[in-house]
Amino acid sequence: MPEPLMIPLALAGISHHTADIATLEAFRFPDEAAFLREARERFRGALLLQTCNRIEVLVQGDARSLDGFLQEQGRCGFTVIEGEAVPRHLLELAAGVDSLIVGEDQILGQLKQALAATEEAGTCCSAIGLCIKKAVHAGVRVRRQTQINRGAVSVGSAAVTLAENLLGTLRDRHILVVGSGEMGVLVAQALAARGLTAIYVANRTYERAVMLADKIGGRAVNFKDLYRYITLSDVVISCTAAPHPVIRTEDIRAVMEERLWPLDPHPRHLVLIDIAQPRDVEDGVRSIEGVHLFTIDDLRNVNDAAMESRRHEADRARGIIDEEAEHFVRLLRRTAADETLALLYTWAESIRARERDRALARLGQKDDRTAEVVDDLTRALTKKLLSDVTTAIRVSAECGDAATAEALMRAITRGESCFQNEE
Repeated sequence: MPEPLMIPLALAGISHHTADIATLEAFRFPDEAAFLREARERFRGALLLQTCNRIEVLVQGDARSLDGFLQEQGRCGFTVIEGEAVPRHLLELAAGVDSLIVGEDQILGQLKQALAATEEAGTCCSAIGLCIKKAVHAGVRVRRQTQINRGAVSVGSAAVTLAENLLGTLRDRHILVVGSGEMGVLVAQALAARGLTAIYVANRTYERAVMLADKIGGRAVNFKDLYRYITLSDVVISCTAAPHPVIRTEDIRAVMEERLWPLDPHPRHLVLIDIAQPRDVEDGVRSIEGVHLFTIDDLRNVNDAAMESRRHEADRARGIIDEEAEHFVRLLRRTAADETLALLYTWAESIRARERDRALARLGQKDDRTAEVVDDLTRALTKKLLSDVTTAIRVSAECGDAATAEALMRAITRGESCFQNEE
């Protein structure tokens, strides 16, 4: 019997709304490809989205199965949604209204990267592909028709805003950016936009540090000289993709000893802003005099200020999301209907082929031309006979009338009356 015509999607995960940086770090899947391979054994499709402030798993399947799967993976404390709540959440996510920094643009690229990884792992399906592409399309529309992405709209630029708030001004300060990936580029661009000149860029691959430093008028430094430049800096913003800390407690202790002049009672203050996930800076540096460590959790205040200034734009964005959500759900219902119709056509094809072969056998001696004519005739008849019911099933599914669509399927494939259950 065909599967019920419904939206077979579930999404689970945690985000900045309920989890701190340590919880996010513990929930993270370090080997994304391995996780997707395991998910492929359980679900028709699976996608993993991991950013600095959220980890989410989207599957074609039901909430109970996804809940059990994640518990088997040793994860807990997550929330699960399914059905029509899933596309709504994805629209809010892509629009930037669910982000730590309201209106940030990076989520669009992160969604595309997650889809590419899913396709590479062989865990993509038509419903998941549709979800991500539709969400990104809606996210672009929101940014085109509103000003929700005005101002500090990335974790990177929010980190710069945080540093500026802490110090009053960044002018005449020495700033070191550790990491030259996407986040490092955003941090460096935000610094350059403020007209700062004492910007240093460190990266394990020196050539990449040079490329980024050249773009912003800064200076590239070798990673082996990292602590030397930390000693010279007022602010260090770290955002590498390393799987382990790159700035260690004992090394920073040595740095702070060098920042203490003989007659000074205390070392010069050092601000460390760690926006990497997993974290770049060991938490033990907090115990060192003069060191001030801030993480993604501390960016919430920046977000609150941004949210206040963009509240009207966020309301406009939600209006667009309402419009997109209805169309999104219809598309997903249509996708579900198409998968069910594929079962109908498979059933019809088996009957067509059987009856074609019987007819050819009754004809006895036959040439290739006769076989071709009979085959074409049976294909045309099957297509025409199924045409009207295909339209009816698809329209019923798009309107959310799964009962009628399923009844039509039963009537054809099992000879049941569409109305026998209405008595």
